[in-house]
Amino acid sequence: MTRELLTAIIGQMAINPRGLHGLSHWARVYDNGLRLAAETGANRQVVELFALFHDSRRLTDQADPDHGPRGAALAEQYHRDGLLLLDDEPLRLLLTACRLHTAAYTHDDPTVRTCFDADRLDLARAGKTVDPAFLCTDAAREPACIAWASERSRAGIVADNIIGQALRSLAALDP
Repeated sequence: MTRELLTAIIGQMAINPRGLHGLSHWARVYDNGLRLAAETGANRQVVELFALFHDSRRLTDQADPDHGPRGAALAEQYHRDGLLLLDDEPLRLLLTACRLHTAAYTHDDPTVRTCFDADRLDLARAGKTVDPAFLCTDAAREPACIAWASERSRAGIVADNIIGQALRSLAALDP
């Protein structure tokens, strides 16, 4: 993930980057995914990029069932334009995870499952309880993992990663 790619994605967002599905959520999904990847063996690059693309094309913070496929289409476009440099297999996994993250319960691939769970572990931000029955990796179903992610989500923690830093930069620009 590059700052150029992150800046391009933020620049095309239709929703408020500070909203429910904005950058603080993406930053926590990024951290959730990397924590899970350490145990699931998921492709870390795909997990990081999923955090960036999965909600990037939302039109609203409300119900938006086609946002995942739109996020995948954006990743495809940026790949064609040379802004997203990925080999074929990681690109396929990223596109699959984005397209299906709200439509599929689980998937055969551990990287895609890790992406799904990284997002689902951040449900507490919306006042929802993370139900282990709806998680698809053993790592995510661990009570300690759910408690860690849910506390960060409820508290609105802005992770100190490249996405969280971008959000802080936006805040610095506010009058």
